[in-house]
Formats: sequence, structure tokens, C-alpha cells
Amino acid sequence: MKLDADIKAQLAQYLQLMEGDILLKVSAGSDNVSRDMLSLVDELATMSSHIKVENTQLERTPSFSVNRIGEDTGVTFAGVPLGHEFTSLVLALLQVSGRAPKVDQKVIDQIKSVKGEYHFESYISLSCHNCPDVVQALNLMSILNPGITHTMIDGAAFKEEVESKEVMAVPTVFLNGEPFGSGRMTLEEILAKMGNGPDASELADKDPFDVLVVGGGPAGASAAIYAARKGIRTGIVAERFGGQVMDTMGIENFISVKYTEGPKLVASLEEHVKEYGIDVMNLQRAKRLEKKDLIEVELENGAVLKSKAVILSTGARWRNIGVPGEAEFKNKGVAYCPHCDGPLFEGKHVAVIGGGNSGIEAAIDLAGIVKHVTVLEFMPELKADSVLQERLYSLPNVTVLKNVQTKEITGTDKVNGITYMDRETEEEHHIELQGVFVQIGLVPNTDWLSETVERTRFGEIIVDKHGATNIPGVFAAGDCTDSAYKQIIISMGSGATAALGAFDYLIRN
Repeated sequence: MKLDADIKAQLAQYLQLMEGDILLKVSAGSDNVSRDMLSLVDELATMSSHIKVENTQLERTPSFSVNRIGEDTGVTFAGVPLGHEFTSLVLALLQVSGRAPKVDQKVIDQIKSVKGEYHFESYISLSCHNCPDVVQALNLMSILNPGITHTMIDGAAFKEEVESKEVMAVPTVFLNGEPFGSGRMTLEEILAKMGNGPDASELADKDPFDVLVVGGGPAGASAAIYAARKGIRTGIVAERFGGQVMDTMGIENFISVKYTEGPKLVASLEEHVKEYGIDVMNLQRAKRLEKKDLIEVELENGAVLKSKAVILSTGARWRNIGVPGEAEFKNKGVAYCPHCDGPLFEGKHVAVIGGGNSGIEAAIDLAGIVKHVTVLEFMPELKADSVLQERLYSLPNVTVLKNVQTKEITGTDKVNGITYMDRETEEEHHIELQGVFVQIGLVPNTDWLSETVERTRFGEIIVDKHGATNIPGVFAAGDCTDSAYKQIIISMGSGATAALGAFDYLIRN
């Protein structure tokens, strides 16, 4: 395997930033993956005098570890870290060489303060856009703390191991041999899960804000920036900064940017937010809102934040179908991200529930990986754009079932089939398969508001043209509202509208 010219040119630029010598310890066999890995390692060594190579025997073959000279750093790649993991490889090389990570000192101190032995293993696929965040976070923890190690494992290169551990979603992380977590996790989320998260007392003692934004997606970031530019005290409290966009793969309709990806856009949003000194309180979930002299937002950890005005931008989440087996087999055959988890179902039979654009796009993507795809649509006709339907019907390994209702996802320890009912005849049918991808739209994250804010029967917050709700001083923006369309660019615009509306409210009150 030879690196293409573009990747090699990028690598050459990055490797010039290395600050010290590193040693790649390589464990290779005679298989194709080993040959590709050796080719990559040898090419790296020829591109920088800082990189030394040594043959050894590691726990897995093929794999290689990235070490400081004379010291095992604890960072190992099992497989060939290209694709979406190319950046993970580059960062590991730079950080092990001594290049300082772009992480807040407070987080670095948290990592270094972790006591004990923690051996992480992350199972990934090279097509997964969620996996690099986890890989890079665990690598950095290993580099900064001698009690922590991490091995990235490419599921395609270690299929038997993936099967034996019943890994059916990526990223999946094991800690000291036991399941730790699945799905995208930030560095801060991993630390919090280990019991090293932010202290709730730090939040409880904060002075009241002029504008407090609840939610850190595109609408929340936009609202906070517009508010802060007015010179008023602004805060963001978010369960996960970036929200649903962090799970979005390709973005081709963000005007003026021909193509980007969710995590990249979120990184830009976060960088922009930090330019204005906005108080970002991440990994905090709101559970209650109450209007008093000031508006109070109580968090799950018990802290209460106060503000003169509040902008709700809590976004939405994937809608569940709510049938037996869905919750029981989540990450055991039930999945929501075809880009991430599709490669784990190579050569298998899967179903996609949902005939809208997202469902048909998922079916088209999966058809290139799996043996067969069955699409189940509740309505008599598919709702996807005609161009997507034409592409779908051109594929030889896709079956489309319309006017059917999913009744149950079956299995024992993992998914083995799906039961559906023909809505016209009311006859039930069962299909044997190994995976089910749910793609039936979104539900707003507004359950925690109870009866405080007026909502539609779908749970969407009702707002006027200024983004105002029925409660004076409380505004809302983005996918959690009754806006006609749910798009990133529309959410950003509504966030700006809500911030300007909130500022006007403050002036008048």
C-alpha cells in the first residue's frame, strides 16, 4: 500500500512539527493488513528523521505502538489508521514527540490527576466519523498519564475478535476488559464517566447571566455569539456541545461551504464561541425551568443557574420506533448511524426502517457493504426525493416494503430478525436478518420543560417571529421549536433571531 500524493504531502507538513524522536514498535505477520501497515510505517520513517522503527511482538498482530524513546507511552494502533483515523495517527505522532495538545490546561490537569491502572480498547471502523474523537481522547490520556493505555482496533482487520465480543456498533470502548461505553464521547465525557468530571459546586456559585443559552448546537452557538456581541454577560449550558451535528457525516447545503463534516463544523463553532468569552458549561443537563424575579434553570446535578433572559436551543434526537426489541438490542444489531456501523454488517442482511431521505440514503450506502437491504416504509409510498428513489431501485440487493408496520425486532443476545405487518391485509411476516437501522426522523428535546412552556402536540416549542415563547424573557431557537424546517442554516438564523429578541426584551424591561 502506497500513500497517495495528497496524503503524503499533508503528512510531510505535519511531520515537520515533531519536536523529538519517537519509536514505532511494529508487530506484523504475513497477511495483507500487515503488509499495508508495514508499508505505512516504512513510509513514515522515510519522511522524518525523528521516527525510528523496531520489530517486536505486541498483543495483537498486525499492530504498532507509538512511543517516546526508552518509554512505552501506551498508544497502540491495531490495523492501519487511515480513512477517518488519519488525523488520529498524525496527532499521536506529534503529541508523543512532545508537541503540546490543543486542550485546556484544566482538562490536562484532570487527566494527570487520574489514579490507578486503566487499559482502554476501542473498536472502530475507518469509515466512522464518530470514532476519531474517542480514539484521539484516549490516546491523549495515555500520553499524559502513565497509568492509562489505549489500543485502537480496526474491526475490519480483527473480525473474529469483534464477533467474539459481539461488537455491533462503533466506536465501542472496553476498559480493563469490561464494556465502558459506545458511541461518540468527548475527552470531557470520558473523564466524567471515570468520575473525574467538573465539580457541580463551581456552577452553583455563578453570578446571574444576562442571557443564558440552554443547548450548544448551531442554534445555541449562534444565539450565544449574537448575545455576547452586544456586550452582555452570556453563558451556554449544554449536555453536549455541538449537539446532533456531532453525529452528522457530510454537510453539502451549508451556504458558501461546498462540503464539510459535522465534527469539523462544531469545532469551528466552538472556536468562534470562545472568541467572545462566553461561559460554556458543557456536559450539563437541564431538568427544570422556572420564572421568578430572574429565570432559573436547574441542572441534573442540583446546581441552579439564573439569568435575566433564557434561550432554549436543546435540539432534537433520533426518533425511536418504540417496538419490542429496539431498546434491548441497541448496539447489538439495532443502530442509528449507517456511516459508522455499516461496515460491521459486511456480507449480512439488514433492514432500514424509514422511507424518507435519511432512510433511503442509508439504504443506498448500506447496499454497497452488506449482502441485502430491506427497506420498511409505513406509508403507501416512499417520501424520499425522486432522485434517491431512482438510485435505490437500481440496486440489485435491495427490497422495498411499503405500507407496512414494524411490530418487533427479535433476537436472543443480538438481533436475528424483524417482524412486520402488512397494513392492507393485516398479515404478519418475519424476516431473518442481523441488523436494523432506524431512520424515522427526529423528536425535540423538550420533555424536561413539562408544562412551563407552550408546545405543540409533537413537543415543539411554539415561538413568534422574534423567537419568543409564551413566558416573558424565555426564547427558543432551532430544531426544538415549531419551525417549518429542520436545517443547520435555519437553526443558526433562528438562534440569531432569538438572541436579538432577547436583547430587545432586556432593553425594554
